[in-house]
Amino acid sequence: MKFKITQTQIDGILIIEPTIFKDERGFFLETYNKKEFANLGLDVEFVQDNHSKSRKGVLRGLHFQSKHPQGKLLRATKGRVWDVAVDLRKESSTFGKWHGIELSEENKKTTILPSIITAGAILV
Repeated sequence: MKFKITQTQIDGILIIEPTIFKDERGFFLETYNKKEFANLGLDVEFVQDNHSKSRKGVLRGLHFQSKHPQGKLLRATKGRVWDVAVDLRKESSTFGKWHGIELSEENKKTTILPSIITAGAILV
């Protein structure tokens, strides 16, 4: 299995840990694989990929789309990020609850958020 998936206390927020292949040159890992994700029950299709950079201590705002909701796949490629997601789905049993996780270049974790869950990040 190329990915380990962990369900959080909020339905739909998942932690994805890739298999890391290390040697004397460095490392290699897959961040996304449609077939592998589907085998794990993650039927997602990505239509856009964004990358942002912030200096230490910056708070990226809480973002969500009500008219055209988008899921999110978040990770830190350098440094550390404290990422917080809030469930804004009114019909959800976890409406209003939040989940926080440190994403870093060391742990190489990724979190996947369904649409209408908002996320913000602070570089630590």
